[in-house]
Amino acid sequence: MIVTTKELFKAAYGKYAIGAYNINNLEQTMGLFRGNLDSQAPFIIQISKGARSYTHKLMLEALIRAADQIFPDAIFAVHLDHGDEETCYDCINSGFYSSVMIDASHEDFETNIAITRRVVEAAHARGIVVEAELGQLGGVEEHVSVDEADAKLTDPKKAREFVERTGCDSLAVAIGTSHGAYKFSGSQGLRFDVLEQIQKELPGFPLVMHGSSSVPQEEVERINAAGGQIKGAKGVDENSFRRAAELGVTKVNIDTDGRLVWTRVHREYFRDHPENFDLRPIGKVFMAEYAKFIAHKNEKLGSAGRLEEVRKLIMEKA
Repeated sequence: MIVTTKELFKAAYGKYAIGAYNINNLEQTMGLFRGNLDSQAPFIIQISKGARSYTHKLMLEALIRAADQIFPDAIFAVHLDHGDEETCYDCINSGFYSSVMIDASHEDFETNIAITRRVVEAAHARGIVVEAELGQLGGVEEHVSVDEADAKLTDPKKAREFVERTGCDSLAVAIGTSHGAYKFSGSQGLRFDVLEQIQKELPGFPLVMHGSSSVPQEEVERINAAGGQIKGAKGVDENSFRRAAELGVTKVNIDTDGRLVWTRVHREYFRDHPENFDLRPIGKVFMAEYAKFIAHKNEKLGSAGRLEEVRKLIMEKA
Protein backbone atom coordinates (compact mmCIF):
# COMPACT_ATOMS: atom_id res chain seq x y z
CA MET A 1 0.00 0.00 0.00
CA ILE A 2 1.47 3.31 -1.10
CA VAL A 3 0.85 6.15 1.36
CA THR A 4 2.29 9.63 1.84
CA THR A 5 5.23 10.34 4.08
CA LYS A 6 2.96 12.72 6.00
CA GLU A 7 0.84 9.75 7.13
CA LEU A 8 3.92 7.82 8.22
CA PHE A 9 5.39 10.80 10.05
CA LYS A 10 2.18 11.43 11.97
CA ALA A 11 2.35 7.89 13.34
CA ALA A 12 6.07 8.02 14.10
CA TYR A 13 6.69 11.51 15.51
CA GLY A 14 8.56 11.50 18.81
CA LYS A 15 8.58 7.69 19.05
CA TYR A 16 10.64 6.28 16.19
CA ALA A 17 11.98 7.10 12.73
CA ILE A 18 11.04 5.65 9.36
CA GLY A 19 13.83 4.13 7.30
CA ALA A 20 14.20 5.72 3.86
CA TYR A 21 16.12 3.37 1.56
CA ASN A 22 17.40 4.06 -1.96
CA ILE A 23 16.90 1.43 -4.64
CA ASN A 24 18.26 1.02 -8.15
CA ASN A 25 17.34 -2.51 -9.31
CA LEU A 26 15.23 -5.63 -8.88
CA GLU A 27 17.44 -7.28 -6.25
CA GLN A 28 17.38 -4.24 -3.99
CA THR A 29 13.62 -3.93 -4.42
CA MET A 30 12.94 -7.54 -3.44
CA GLY A 31 15.35 -7.45 -0.50
CA LEU A 32 13.86 -4.16 0.69
CA PHE A 33 10.29 -5.44 0.76
CA ARG A 34 11.25 -8.73 2.36
CA GLY A 35 13.32 -7.05 5.06
CA ASN A 36 10.58 -4.61 5.97
CA LEU A 37 7.94 -7.33 6.14
CA ASP A 38 10.28 -9.61 8.10
CA SER A 39 10.65 -6.81 10.66
CA GLN A 40 7.04 -5.62 10.30
CA ALA A 41 8.04 -2.04 9.58
CA PRO A 42 6.58 0.74 7.43
CA PHE A 43 9.20 2.28 5.15
CA ILE A 44 10.04 4.78 2.45
CA ILE A 45 11.39 3.82 -0.96
CA GLN A 46 13.72 6.51 -2.24
CA ILE A 47 14.39 6.97 -5.94
CA SER A 48 17.17 9.39 -6.79
CA LYS A 49 17.68 11.32 -9.99
CA GLY A 50 20.57 8.95 -10.77
CA ALA A 51 18.43 5.86 -10.18
CA ARG A 52 15.75 7.22 -12.52
CA SER A 53 18.30 7.41 -15.33
CA TYR A 54 20.24 4.23 -14.47
CA THR A 55 17.90 2.13 -16.60
CA HIS A 56 14.70 4.14 -17.03
CA LYS A 57 12.33 5.75 -14.56
CA LEU A 58 9.46 3.61 -15.83
CA MET A 59 11.44 0.44 -15.10
CA LEU A 60 11.86 1.35 -11.43
CA GLU A 61 8.23 2.39 -11.15
CA ALA A 62 7.15 -0.93 -12.68
CA LEU A 63 9.31 -2.84 -10.18
CA ILE A 64 7.68 -1.01 -7.29
CA ARG A 65 4.18 -1.55 -8.66
CA ALA A 66 4.92 -5.26 -9.01
CA ALA A 67 6.34 -5.44 -5.48
CA ASP A 68 3.22 -3.72 -4.16
CA GLN A 69 1.18 -6.61 -5.62
CA ILE A 70 3.61 -9.34 -4.52
CA PHE A 71 3.77 -7.96 -0.96
CA PRO A 72 0.24 -6.62 -0.33
CA ASP A 73 0.84 -6.24 3.42
CA ALA A 74 3.63 -3.68 2.94
CA ILE A 75 2.96 -0.03 3.78
CA PHE A 76 5.36 2.45 2.23
CA ALA A 77 5.81 5.83 0.58
CA VAL A 78 7.47 6.41 -2.79
CA HIS A 79 9.80 9.39 -2.52
CA LEU A 80 12.02 11.35 -4.91
CA ASP A 81 15.40 11.88 -3.21
CA HIS A 82 17.39 15.08 -3.84
CA GLY A 83 15.31 16.32 -6.74
CA ASP A 84 15.93 19.52 -8.65
CA GLU A 85 12.92 21.60 -9.66
CA GLU A 86 12.51 20.02 -13.10
CA THR A 87 12.70 16.46 -11.74
CA CYS A 88 10.22 17.29 -8.98
CA TYR A 89 7.66 18.47 -11.54
CA ASP A 90 8.21 15.35 -13.63
CA CYS A 91 7.56 13.14 -10.60
CA ILE A 92 4.55 15.19 -9.49
CA ASN A 93 3.00 14.97 -12.95
CA SER A 94 3.67 11.23 -13.22
CA GLY A 95 0.98 10.47 -10.65
CA PHE A 96 3.12 7.73 -9.10
CA TYR A 97 5.16 9.41 -6.38
CA SER A 98 3.55 10.17 -3.03
CA SER A 99 6.39 12.45 -1.91
CA VAL A 100 9.15 14.53 -3.48
CA MET A 101 12.21 16.27 -2.14
CA ILE A 102 13.25 19.58 -3.59
CA ASP A 103 16.90 20.22 -2.78
CA ALA A 104 17.71 23.87 -3.36
CA SER A 105 19.98 24.01 -0.31
CA HIS A 106 22.92 25.06 -2.48
CA GLU A 107 21.11 28.30 -3.29
CA ASP A 108 20.95 31.38 -1.09
CA PHE A 109 18.17 31.50 1.53
CA GLU A 110 15.67 33.55 -0.49
CA THR A 111 16.19 31.56 -3.69
CA ASN A 112 15.82 28.29 -1.77
CA ILE A 113 12.51 29.58 -0.39
CA ALA A 114 11.25 30.66 -3.82
CA ILE A 115 12.09 27.36 -5.53
CA THR A 116 10.72 25.29 -2.68
CA ARG A 117 7.49 27.30 -2.59
CA ARG A 118 6.89 26.69 -6.30
CA VAL A 119 7.36 22.95 -5.88
CA VAL A 120 5.12 22.89 -2.79
CA GLU A 121 2.31 24.61 -4.67
CA ALA A 122 2.55 22.17 -7.59
CA ALA A 123 2.78 19.13 -5.33
CA HIS A 124 0.00 20.05 -2.93
CA ALA A 125 -2.34 20.59 -5.88
CA ARG A 126 -1.88 16.88 -6.62
CA GLY A 127 -2.04 15.66 -3.00
CA ILE A 128 1.73 15.04 -2.92
CA VAL A 129 3.87 16.06 0.05
CA VAL A 130 7.20 17.86 -0.07
CA GLU A 131 10.49 17.54 1.77
CA ALA A 132 12.88 20.49 1.55
CA GLU A 133 16.41 21.07 2.81
CA LEU A 134 18.02 23.91 4.73
CA GLY A 135 21.73 23.82 5.49
CA GLN A 136 24.20 21.75 3.50
CA LEU A 137 25.67 18.32 4.13
CA GLY A 138 29.20 17.69 2.95
CA GLY A 139 30.30 14.60 1.06
CA VAL A 140 29.42 12.96 -2.23
CA GLU A 141 26.32 11.02 -3.24
CA GLU A 142 25.50 10.67 -6.94
CA HIS A 143 25.07 14.21 -8.36
CA VAL A 144 25.24 15.82 -4.91
CA SER A 145 28.80 16.91 -4.09
CA VAL A 146 29.66 19.42 -1.38
CA ASP A 147 33.16 20.03 -0.05
CA GLU A 148 33.29 19.60 3.72
CA ALA A 149 34.61 23.14 4.02
CA ASP A 150 31.39 24.41 2.43
CA ALA A 151 29.03 22.33 4.58
CA LYS A 152 26.70 24.41 6.75
CA LEU A 153 24.67 23.40 9.79
CA THR A 154 21.01 24.37 9.75
CA ASP A 155 20.27 27.64 11.54
CA PRO A 156 17.35 26.87 13.92
CA LYS A 157 15.90 30.39 13.67
CA LYS A 158 15.96 30.32 9.89
CA ALA A 159 14.42 26.84 9.89
CA ARG A 160 11.21 28.18 11.37
CA GLU A 161 11.02 31.03 8.88
CA PHE A 162 11.81 28.67 6.01
CA VAL A 163 8.98 26.27 6.90
CA GLU A 164 6.47 29.06 7.43
CA ARG A 165 7.26 30.74 4.12
CA THR A 166 7.52 27.61 1.95
CA GLY A 167 4.73 25.43 3.35
CA CYS A 168 6.93 22.32 3.05
CA ASP A 169 5.77 19.19 4.90
CA SER A 170 9.13 18.05 6.30
CA LEU A 171 12.61 19.51 6.53
CA ALA A 172 15.98 17.88 5.98
CA VAL A 173 18.40 19.44 8.44
CA ALA A 174 22.18 19.52 8.55
CA ILE A 175 23.31 18.45 12.03
CA GLY A 176 26.75 17.02 11.29
CA THR A 177 26.07 14.09 8.98
CA SER A 178 27.44 13.90 5.43
CA HIS A 179 26.88 11.90 2.30
CA GLY A 180 28.96 8.87 1.31
CA ALA A 181 31.12 6.46 3.30
CA TYR A 182 33.56 8.99 4.77
CA LYS A 183 31.38 10.93 7.21
CA PHE A 184 33.45 11.46 10.31
CA SER A 185 37.01 11.53 11.53
CA GLY A 186 38.21 11.62 15.12
CA SER A 187 35.50 12.35 17.67
CA GLN A 188 33.04 14.09 15.35
CA GLY A 189 29.39 13.12 15.64
CA LEU A 190 25.82 14.33 15.45
CA ARG A 191 25.06 17.81 16.78
CA PHE A 192 22.14 16.99 19.04
CA ASP A 193 22.37 20.49 20.50
CA VAL A 194 21.47 21.94 17.11
CA LEU A 195 18.71 19.38 16.62
CA GLU A 196 17.21 20.27 20.00
CA GLN A 197 17.14 23.94 19.05
CA ILE A 198 15.48 23.17 15.71
CA GLN A 199 12.78 21.11 17.44
CA LYS A 200 12.09 23.97 19.83
CA GLU A 201 11.60 26.30 16.87
CA LEU A 202 9.47 23.73 15.02
CA PRO A 203 7.61 21.69 17.66
CA GLY A 204 5.79 18.71 16.20
CA PHE A 205 7.22 19.28 12.72
CA PRO A 206 8.82 16.27 10.95
CA LEU A 207 12.58 16.54 10.54
CA VAL A 208 14.79 14.43 8.27
CA MET A 209 18.37 13.18 8.64
CA HIS A 210 20.26 12.69 5.40
CA GLY A 211 23.63 10.97 5.13
CA SER A 212 22.80 8.62 7.99
CA SER A 213 24.47 5.37 6.96
CA SER A 214 26.52 3.84 9.77
CA VAL A 215 29.21 2.38 7.49
CA PRO A 216 29.56 -0.85 9.53
CA GLN A 217 33.24 -1.59 10.06
CA GLU A 218 32.65 -5.31 9.64
CA GLU A 219 31.33 -4.67 6.14
CA VAL A 220 34.31 -2.45 5.31
CA GLU A 221 36.78 -5.04 6.64
CA ARG A 222 35.14 -7.86 4.69
CA ILE A 223 35.12 -5.80 1.51
CA ASN A 224 38.80 -4.99 1.91
CA ALA A 225 39.63 -8.64 2.71
CA ALA A 226 37.95 -9.60 -0.56
CA GLY A 227 40.01 -7.17 -2.63
CA GLY A 228 38.37 -3.83 -1.89
CA GLN A 229 40.17 -0.59 -1.10
CA ILE A 230 37.83 1.33 1.18
CA LYS A 231 40.08 2.96 3.77
CA GLY A 232 39.10 5.20 6.67
CA ALA A 233 35.34 5.01 6.11
CA LYS A 234 33.25 5.93 9.15
CA GLY A 235 29.56 6.65 9.57
CA VAL A 236 26.78 7.59 11.97
CA ASP A 237 26.39 5.57 15.17
CA GLU A 238 23.14 3.72 14.56
CA ASN A 239 22.45 3.70 18.28
CA SER A 240 21.87 7.46 18.00
CA PHE A 241 18.78 7.05 15.79
CA ARG A 242 16.36 6.64 18.69
CA ARG A 243 17.58 9.82 20.39
CA ALA A 244 17.21 11.70 17.11
CA ALA A 245 13.66 10.34 16.79
CA GLU A 246 12.79 11.69 20.23
CA LEU A 247 13.94 15.11 18.99
CA GLY A 248 11.62 15.16 15.99
CA VAL A 249 13.49 13.17 13.34
CA THR A 250 10.87 11.02 11.61
CA LYS A 251 12.85 9.99 8.50
CA VAL A 252 16.40 8.68 8.30
CA ASN A 253 18.04 8.30 4.89
CA ILE A 254 20.23 5.22 4.39
CA ASP A 255 21.90 4.56 1.05
CA THR A 256 25.66 4.00 1.43
CA ASP A 257 25.22 1.05 3.81
CA GLY A 258 23.13 -0.77 1.22
CA ARG A 259 25.86 -0.22 -1.35
CA LEU A 260 28.39 -1.68 1.06
CA VAL A 261 26.26 -4.81 1.47
CA TRP A 262 26.04 -5.14 -2.31
CA THR A 263 29.82 -4.71 -2.67
CA ARG A 264 30.64 -7.17 0.12
CA VAL A 265 28.31 -9.87 -1.20
CA HIS A 266 29.62 -9.63 -4.76
CA ARG A 267 33.30 -9.43 -3.86
CA GLU A 268 33.11 -12.40 -1.50
CA TYR A 269 30.97 -14.48 -3.82
CA PHE A 270 33.26 -14.12 -6.81
CA ARG A 271 36.32 -14.65 -4.63
CA ASP A 272 34.85 -17.89 -3.31
CA HIS A 273 33.25 -19.00 -6.59
CA PRO A 274 35.63 -17.92 -9.37
CA GLU A 275 34.07 -20.47 -11.70
CA ASN A 276 30.62 -18.83 -11.54
CA PHE A 277 29.18 -16.89 -14.48
CA ASP A 278 25.49 -17.01 -13.53
CA LEU A 279 24.10 -13.79 -12.04
CA ARG A 280 21.19 -15.50 -10.27
CA PRO A 281 22.97 -17.35 -7.44
CA ILE A 282 24.71 -14.19 -6.30
CA GLY A 283 21.48 -12.23 -6.73
CA LYS A 284 19.73 -14.61 -4.33
CA VAL A 285 22.53 -14.19 -1.78
CA PHE A 286 22.29 -10.42 -2.03
CA MET A 287 18.50 -10.30 -1.66
CA ALA A 288 18.71 -12.37 1.52
CA GLU A 289 21.58 -10.31 2.94
CA TYR A 290 19.90 -7.02 2.05
CA ALA A 291 16.68 -8.15 3.74
CA LYS A 292 18.65 -8.93 6.92
CA PHE A 293 20.34 -5.54 6.73
CA ILE A 294 16.98 -3.73 6.36
CA ALA A 295 15.45 -5.61 9.29
CA HIS A 296 18.45 -4.74 11.47
CA LYS A 297 18.22 -1.04 10.59
CA ASN A 298 14.51 -0.98 11.41
CA GLU A 299 15.26 -2.37 14.86
CA LYS A 300 17.71 0.49 15.44
CA LEU A 301 15.25 3.06 14.10
CA GLY A 302 12.47 1.75 16.30
CA SER A 303 10.14 1.17 13.33
CA ALA A 304 10.28 -2.64 13.58
CA GLY A 305 6.99 -4.10 14.81
CA ARG A 306 5.03 -0.93 14.00
CA LEU A 307 3.36 -2.07 10.78
CA GLU A 308 -0.04 -3.04 12.14
CA GLU A 309 -0.13 0.05 14.34
CA VAL A 310 0.39 2.22 11.26
CA ARG A 311 -2.12 0.23 9.23
CA LYS A 312 -4.78 0.78 11.90
CA LEU A 313 -4.16 4.53 11.95
CA ILE A 314 -4.40 4.76 8.16
CA MET A 315 -7.58 2.67 8.05
CA GLU A 316 -9.19 4.80 10.76
CA LYS A 317 -8.43 7.92 8.76
CA ALA A 318 -9.90 6.36 5.61
